[in-house]
Parts: sequence; structure tokens; C-alpha cells
Amino acid sequence: MRNILPIQPFTSEARSCVEIPGSKSLTNRALALAALADGKTRLQGCLFSEDTEIMGTALAQLGISIERDKDSKAITVTGNAGTWSKDEAEIHVGNAGTAARFLTAMLCLHTAGTYQMDGTQAMRNRPMQGLLDTLRQLGARITCHGQEGHFPFTLNTSGLPGGTWSVDATQSSQILSALLMSAPYARDKVELQLAGDTVSKPFVRMTLDMMRDFGACVTGDGLTTTRIDPTAQYHAKPNWNVEPDATAASYFLLLPGLVGGETTLPGLTPGMLQGDIGFEKVLGRIGMHTEFSGNQLTSRCRLAQLQGGDFDFNPISDTFLTLAASAPLLHGPTRITGIAHTRKQETDRVHAVATELRRLGQRVEETEDSLHVFPSLDALKAKAVEGVEIQTYEDHRVAMSFGILGSHNLLGDGAPWLTIANPGCCAKTFPDFFEKLEALRQASNAT
Repeated sequence: MRNILPIQPFTSEARSCVEIPGSKSLTNRALALAALADGKTRLQGCLFSEDTEIMGTALAQLGISIERDKDSKAITVTGNAGTWSKDEAEIHVGNAGTAARFLTAMLCLHTAGTYQMDGTQAMRNRPMQGLLDTLRQLGARITCHGQEGHFPFTLNTSGLPGGTWSVDATQSSQILSALLMSAPYARDKVELQLAGDTVSKPFVRMTLDMMRDFGACVTGDGLTTTRIDPTAQYHAKPNWNVEPDATAASYFLLLPGLVGGETTLPGLTPGMLQGDIGFEKVLGRIGMHTEFSGNQLTSRCRLAQLQGGDFDFNPISDTFLTLAASAPLLHGPTRITGIAHTRKQETDRVHAVATELRRLGQRVEETEDSLHVFPSLDALKAKAVEGVEIQTYEDHRVAMSFGILGSHNLLGDGAPWLTIANPGCCAKTFPDFFEKLEALRQASNAT
């Protein structure tokens, strides 16, 4: 039986409050920091999804006590104070980039460990070279069993020395974050130097803010030279709150622009740790109105016809798909740049989105670092009459982004015109996304 989901369009304006799950980026960073801390930490508001399950399971394999309470969205972690009790393990990281990079660096703190590391085929295609090169310079012996610089590999560890660490994080800021988070347990002071530039820089700031919150002494911004003092290591936090996922919020913030009305998302504030809250400014540029009030963000449509434009998504690249998938409904072309690194994420996201937009009858110009979408509503309607099945490439963000597009009542009769293949891929970060979208639709129809 084929796993497909027809998207039921909204026939009434959105009018609802939407609870967004906890941030994957924050949950997995908090799990890592709590595991390295010196006692018991309770993380509240956690995301329970495929990626966070992978991280928690791997930590448990390594001797960390992980107590999950899904009903209260809490995880209690008893840390190891930077000392791993297991000197051998086989760790499978699935396709979780945070778990892959963070664990690889953290395991190198063991003075004599041997770890077999692997992931899915998609993870085997994702970049690890910059991280592995730095860890080798610091004394780790790493044997890649397939393509050099990729999973699977054997990791033989000898602890991490102090001194100058140089890292190439041009392909993923997670490589930089992984080294930063492990640095407080080096044998001496660390001066971490970034060779060249990196991408998604707000995620580096997020990492540093969390490190300091857990007790690390860090000087610098992570983007040039950063100094970490090993005399200040991580301390357990009785309660640490995970913010709602700002990337996941982008879908429901854009929704009123396609179906009318408004949505309110609790827990979103302008001062969030997550840089992807910056998508709110993108909404303003295309013609939507957003308003922070108290501890929530409300989004509503301001213009009858939303505007395309020119956007640099490098700082908030996880959200580029949200806008790109809905570009056929915008007035005028939409050009999105700063996204070359997303070709090496869950899938080649630039090519995936371009392919599906062409399936919808749109003209798309694709470069290594950009997408340029020239919308045609007539072509979109012609395809919709036939029915369109969107391929999702096992990528949760492709599925969710086009799910929002399908919520638009394109043919005016409320009939589904867009189908999502393999909607279950959303389990990676938002397991009940489509259930939440349908509940919002039904609630809107009832008002």
C-alpha cells in the first residue's frame, strides 16, 4: 500500500492557537550538555521525535541515565562530568546531523575509547570531513570504512588536548558547535579558530549561549577566535526549558497568508535562542503582519496578494523551503540565496524543491546557491486539476512546506489537489504535523 496523504484545503480562514513542539536543535544540544554536566538535569518542553530519540538512545548506550516522561514533555539526564563509562560502543545516528556531529566530538573526550559509528545512507552522504580533520589533529585515530570524511568510521580516542584548534565548518555549523561543546573538558585552555566562514551562524550563537547557561567560560562569538577555559565546566540544571521550535513555527506563521485569517503561536518571543525566529521578518516583507504580545506571536495576512522578492536565507536556511514551496502563490518572482549548504542536508534541498515546483508547472532557475521561482497561477491550476503528488525525498521539511501550499483552496471547491508522499518522514522533528494541520482546519471551519 502506498503511503500518501491528500491535503484538505481550508475553506474558512484560519482562526486558532497552535501549540508548536519543542525545538529539535535545543533539545539535542541540551541533551549533550546535560550528559557532560556534573549531575541530574531536568529538561522541560522537550521535543519527542526521531532525532531526539536517536540522541537519547545513543547517550543511554554510553552509560548516561536518560529518563523520558513524554506526557509532561520532560527528559531527566544524569551527567557524567565529562567522563564516559563505556570505552566501546556501536553508535547508529540515523540521519540526525546533530547527534552525528555532537557525539563524534564528545566521544573524543574518552582517553582510550573505541567506537563504531554509522548512520543511514542519507547520513553517509552528509559532510563530516571538517570535524574529522580537526579531531585527527587533536589525536583521534579515525578510520573511514567507505568514502573518506563520511560515515561509517571507527573512532579511537585519546582525550582532547588544549591549545589551538582549527576547524573548517564551511559545510555545516554543527561541526563548529560540536567542538565548542566538547572544549570545556579538554586538558588545557582551548583557542578555537574558524578557518574560513560557516553557515547558519545563529546556531553557533545558540550553542554558545547554552554553554554559558550550563556554566562554561567562553570568550568570543565562535565565528573568529573563541577561547574556552576548562576550569569552568558544565553544571546540572534543576530545570531547563526548551523553547518551541521556531523552524516548525514557520509553517503555521505563513499559513494565514495562503488561507486568510490568523494564527497565534504561544512561546515565541523576539529574544529566543533560535535564530529561525527571524522568519517573522520575511513574512513582513511578503505582506503579512506579525505581532509579538506577551509570550506569543500572532501572524495574519495584511495584503490580498502576497509579494515575492529577493531573500538571503543563509542565517535561517531551514526555513527557506517554507517560503519556496508557496512561491507559486506570490505576486512576482521569488529569489532565494544563501542555501548552497542545504544541498548536503537530509537531501539536496535546493534540487528537491526545484523539482517539485517544476512538477507544479512553475519555471525555476536553479544555481548552486539559489532558487529563482517565476510563478504561474494558471500553470499551477492546470496541474491541480489533474492532481499533483509531491515527492518528499524522506525530508520532513519538504513534506511540511508543501503541506502548507496544499492548504490553499486553489480550485475553490474545497477538494484536495495536492498529495504528499511519505508524510511519515515528519517523524524526524514534528511527528504530528499533519494531524495538527488538519485539526486547525477543522477548528477554523467550526468558527
